[in-house]
Amino acid sequence: MAEIIKLDETTQLDFSREMVERAYDRWAPIYDLVFGGVFGKGRQAAITATNNIGGRVLEVGVGTGISLPQYASNLRIFGTDISEGMLRKARERVADFRLKNVEGLAVMDAEKLEFPDASFDVVMAQYVVTAVPNPEAAMDEFARVLRPGGEIILLSRVSADAGMRRLIEKGLQPVVRQLGFRTDFAWSRYSQWVAGARGMELVERRPVPPLGHFSLIRFRKRDAAVAA
Repeated sequence: MAEIIKLDETTQLDFSREMVERAYDRWAPIYDLVFGGVFGKGRQAAITATNNIGGRVLEVGVGTGISLPQYASNLRIFGTDISEGMLRKARERVADFRLKNVEGLAVMDAEKLEFPDASFDVVMAQYVVTAVPNPEAAMDEFARVLRPGGEIILLSRVSADAGMRRLIEKGLQPVVRQLGFRTDFAWSRYSQWVAGARGMELVERRPVPPLGHFSLIRFRKRDAAVAA
């Protein structure tokens, strides 16, 4: 536990909101070209899970809006992102595809969501948890704006808890942080978060392409009567 806390504090010192915002503004013109196909299968798995739940959906880190045309038309979608450059692309996509189920798109900090409690049936975050300064604070916000019975659906990189792979991932962190994400975020941190998050439970964790280093992770917010 002490080691994880120490690593988290160190990472936060050199992983700021401004750095992430600048990084994704730079990514915006080429993001779909670089990552669209690579993350396609994982994205579809997350969207299928979201469509099966239905209702009102918050996509945190909506980026260029690459997922928006794939949601079922009966869902109501609101998208947020830290990067205005990304959102410009997303607005173009909404207009091009005439996506009437998209309620809005707004620049917003994942750690300080500007919505009332229990506003959404699904909170979707694709490759976001490892790209914010304080991942646990962001997940707390996801849980806060989620309605009882709803789900947090994450696509995320999961690093190793020990061994050579962990050492390599830690060594790469100073390099990749300038690209807007972290390599060192192990499953133990997700486990610790859900254990301490009142009313939340793990529903599913399964690997998705590429390379099995990424996972589809689903957390459900129990109904108030059950949680009590």
